[in-house]
Amino acid sequence: MNKKLTILDIARLAGVGKSTVSRVLTNDPKVKPDTRAKVEKVIADSGYVPLKSAQSMRGGSQRVVGVIISRLDSPSENKAVGSMLQVLYQSGYDVVIMESQFDSEKTNEHLTVLKRRNVDGVIVFGFSELDLSQLSQWQNRAIVIAMDTQKISSINYDNKGVITKALDYLQAQSIQAIAYIGVNVRDRTTGRLRLDAYLEWCHEHDIEPNYQTGDLHHESAYQLVDQILTAKTQAIVCASDTLALGVIKRLQELDREDISVTGVGGSELLSFLFPKVFSVDPGYTQAGVKAAKLLISQINGDESRSHITQSPIS
Repeated sequence: MNKKLTILDIARLAGVGKSTVSRVLTNDPKVKPDTRAKVEKVIADSGYVPLKSAQSMRGGSQRVVGVIISRLDSPSENKAVGSMLQVLYQSGYDVVIMESQFDSEKTNEHLTVLKRRNVDGVIVFGFSELDLSQLSQWQNRAIVIAMDTQKISSINYDNKGVITKALDYLQAQSIQAIAYIGVNVRDRTTGRLRLDAYLEWCHEHDIEPNYQTGDLHHESAYQLVDQILTAKTQAIVCASDTLALGVIKRLQELDREDISVTGVGGSELLSFLFPKVFSVDPGYTQAGVKAAKLLISQINGDESRSHITQSPIS
């Protein structure tokens, strides 16, 4: 079917009025569910893309960007989102924020909705099961953050660097018996890459590795402490500040506060509650700024792809 259909064509095919199609495009809650479904099916089947002029009906803005975050309660992602919002707002963009919950199908649904709304571009927080084929359809108007990919422009974190920095910090204090609590290796970044960094460091320094992995949740880390703790343990390196909180709580219960704990995230809350805990800042704030600026550059016509690794902040 011809993709250069007008809003009037869509109305005719759906058997509704032009104003009804407009209300569907602007997500008007007053549209009946069955009517919305009928119109959206015609739009999907026809490949119809609203004209730019229709964007003004979304509240007066001609420029809108979608941001798909993995978890709304993620401290690290919220840091990145906070800084990217400042850049986008200052550049005159409105922002629609959606949550993927690490679900590729849900992410694809969000991308479909954003494409129907004709947003100018998207920033997606990556995860292992992310369907990159969907993002490739955005024609250089998409950025993946927290994940390295050659198919789409990306802002990645130095997952090896953050763990190595924590380990070097401990070694400088003559600490040798260092355990590690991380994330299941099904997660290729926070999980696999950060564990590999720990194992490589142990090999280089002739240290016997001692580690466990679980969910990216403080309760998971809390439960894993007993599985790695020995009388000789001097420190526990955690793959994230969230895990560090769970580790600290369990160590307090065991009266093992002599053990040093490190995290990754640069969490202000962690530093406030436990000033002695060393936390590596991967540069979440800086990555958010870079992602926003890179997307704006692409929207403005720069078709080259960029793949940036954000270094840890000293």
